[in-house]
Amino acid sequence: MAKIEKNTSKDRTQSPPSKIATVKTKKAFSRYKQALAYLLSKTDYEQQEKLRYNVTTFNLDRMRTLLTLLGNPHTKTATAHIAGSKGKGSTATMLAKMLESNGFKVGLYTSPHLIHLHERIRVNSVMISDSEMLRLLNRAHAAIEKLAEKDPPTFFEILTALAFMHFADKKADIAIIETGMGGRLDSTNVITPEVIGITSLSIDHQQQLGSTIDSIAREKAGVFKKGVPVLTVEQEPSAMQVLKSEALAVQSPFSVTGEDIDFSYRFETSREDGPHTRICLTTETSKFEHLRVPLYGKHQAVNCGLALAMLDKLKASGFEIDTEKATRGLNEVSLMGRMEMVYDDPRIMIDGAHNAASVRALIHAIGQNIPYDSMVIVFGCNSDKDVPGMLEQLQYGADKVIFTRSSSPKAMSPRDLADMYTEICDKMFQTSSSLGEALKIANSAVSREDLICITGSFYLIGQAKTRLQPALQAH
Repeated sequence: MAKIEKNTSKDRTQSPPSKIATVKTKKAFSRYKQALAYLLSKTDYEQQEKLRYNVTTFNLDRMRTLLTLLGNPHTKTATAHIAGSKGKGSTATMLAKMLESNGFKVGLYTSPHLIHLHERIRVNSVMISDSEMLRLLNRAHAAIEKLAEKDPPTFFEILTALAFMHFADKKADIAIIETGMGGRLDSTNVITPEVIGITSLSIDHQQQLGSTIDSIAREKAGVFKKGVPVLTVEQEPSAMQVLKSEALAVQSPFSVTGEDIDFSYRFETSREDGPHTRICLTTETSKFEHLRVPLYGKHQAVNCGLALAMLDKLKASGFEIDTEKATRGLNEVSLMGRMEMVYDDPRIMIDGAHNAASVRALIHAIGQNIPYDSMVIVFGCNSDKDVPGMLEQLQYGADKVIFTRSSSPKAMSPRDLADMYTEICDKMFQTSSSLGEALKIANSAVSREDLICITGSFYLIGQAKTRLQPALQAH
């Protein structure tokens, strides 16, 4: 087996001992569609425009009670926890692939999804199946209903519990767990992981997490656990100060790539690989030299460095890691919705940039990696985002912007986006009531050498991928 025997006496849960007995299984659903409808009927904060972020709405005691009723599946699998404002999914996927290529059975829990809900729960890159989801919801139904009598669990809480159950059922060696929103009150913050990664922090979800970078950093640092190593990347000074002080307060060993960990990256172009970024990362126990980052952009080089640093910490905690195997796994990484070309004529790219820092990174990465004459950006975003900040960045790359509306209940109106954009710059724009109309407008405005980029919201790019690659709708 690829994993060194470790001390299994480590308590992986923050929950105090509970007297609640597990609930016996009762078959509630005969068909998958019934079970899915039940899950989707639960309160979904991802869909709510006005959301209070507090210990009532996001109640970890409720989550722990649900897990206790289900037999504490989150304690059955080793985990790595990833929080941050942007780059969580990319970092989690790269780490999962490198572990998988080393022979481990690896669970991966991410959010949101682009097309299928099942994208969020994977084992060794394979999405959970309809039949597996049906079985899990049948097993969880009695516990959910028991809890619902006084304090109903939410959609995300239930889905998170199902992920833990699935990873335990599959006997995963480790699960990579991405937080949903924030960290301190996030439903995933019931685990005691082997290592914690904090990706780049920026203003996002300010209505819930605060309007300053230090308040956001404090919420993300809520996932820190005593004795669990924390790794992060270069941050704004005020954010870094918060992360370091919070790590010190809970006695978490704290390291920064490029500061405490030798890390560097460079952009280059070759005949074989075209434009790409290569990175080097060296620690006392690992040496990764000139690895090609599988995803475009400087920001992905930073994410890749964090994934490598987390891999090294797992190696130190007892996971046998071979550098060459890890490199092969990294080379296999591909990720939907991250500078993904989904159509060839005209060229249409989708990217899930959903805050100002992400849009800035996207514009820079396109300019560095994708040749084009002019770029039309189809843009839609949710009202709870840093909309002025995102629009400010758009002007630096877009020759024309078409504002549209995504399917999210929180979607901002195209007219409001346009009004805000005119206050920022005098570049060309149009509005459209739907993605289909926006694509017709964009198509009439570009030639073969131009680029259409759809961005601003995962909901919008999910719609685009479904529309432009309809074969992916089947599951």
